[in-house]
Amino acid sequence: MDTTADLLNAGDDSPGTTDDRLSAGDDMAAASSSPRDRILRAAATLLAEGGREAVSTRAVSAAAGVQPPTIYRQFGDMRGLLDAVADDGFARYVRAKTARKGGEDPVADLRAGWDLHVGFGLANPALYALMYGDPRPGARPAAADEAHNLLDRLVRRVAEAGQLRVGVDRATRLIHAAGVGVVLTLIAAEVAVRDLAVSDLTREAILAAVTTDAPPGDTERRRAVSHAVALKAVLPEAAASFTSAERGLLAEWLDRLIQEP
Repeated sequence: MDTTADLLNAGDDSPGTTDDRLSAGDDMAAASSSPRDRILRAAATLLAEGGREAVSTRAVSAAAGVQPPTIYRQFGDMRGLLDAVADDGFARYVRAKTARKGGEDPVADLRAGWDLHVGFGLANPALYALMYGDPRPGARPAAADEAHNLLDRLVRRVAEAGQLRVGVDRATRLIHAAGVGVVLTLIAAEVAVRDLAVSDLTREAILAAVTTDAPPGDTERRRAVSHAVALKAVLPEAAASFTSAERGLLAEWLDRLIQEP
């Protein structure tokens, strides 16, 4: 089983910095000469090299070869520019990773997804902190929604396999909260004392809390819950078999079974 440290040392298959991995060979590097693209490119480079404080109106306009008012015409304000940088960088990363085919074991895919997320955050600390270090209720960047949807799909596959012991939504929230907390904690630590085992240990603790192999001798209650979670996960595919009222009632019953202590 690969650890987070293995992933970060895996060479070309691991996430890299915003400036080299996300930009090399993609639309941004091929680059159009439009002011918007030049501004985005300049802001992303400044962010990667000097953090959020380095992305000032003066620095971006100088690096992009535009006048400061152009930034505001294109993005509204500096917050809009930073959101666009986060959306562009992380969304391209997510698209690249979703091109990989999943394996036969959905829990292994979920474990790999955790490691990729942590690896990306450590390789792109300023971008990651921009995405997750300044939460604004109701104003989450579109890239964060895309990443959340990717996690939801991974968790749903585990549920459909009958290996999830809690509901999909709760499992997704738990994994997301733990993963973001681990990355921000590791980013805040000096590299010399950064303990990557924190990621591996937290990952396994969270997976143990939300997944189950339903081994022989497991309780009837636990097996019933895992089957209820699996049935709810595939319920939308069986929509034609029920009226809307019946679907609502069945979902309510399944939720009650899943949530009962």
